[in-house]
Amino acid sequence: MEYLRRQGRYVDQKDAPLPGLILLDLNMPRKDGREALKEIKADPELRRIPSSSLPPPRRRRHFAHLRSGRNSYVTKPVTFKSLVELIKVLGRYWFEVVELPPGES
Repeated sequence: MEYLRRQGRYVDQKDAPLPGLILLDLNMPRKDGREALKEIKADPELRRIPSSSLPPPRRRRHFAHLRSGRNSYVTKPVTFKSLVELIKVLGRYWFEVVELPPGES
């Protein structure tokens, strides 16, 4: 969160550009991904950044999770090779295919 808010050692914007996409693991070790998402979506500058969560919520809870601020969810890959491929696909999707509403990019 310090990086996203440009705090501490990340104050210089040249050294800490905002990401174009945020991927959250819902089971992060220090801060639950759901908590991080709430903080991100509560910040006017950060909420515009598209976000996806890993792993996916249960199907019956899908729409509730999207209402919580996530733009999408994807299945967490099992292997490193699969993770690399997923990152490539997500990059193409979010940066080449998707058209965000005005003011959301």
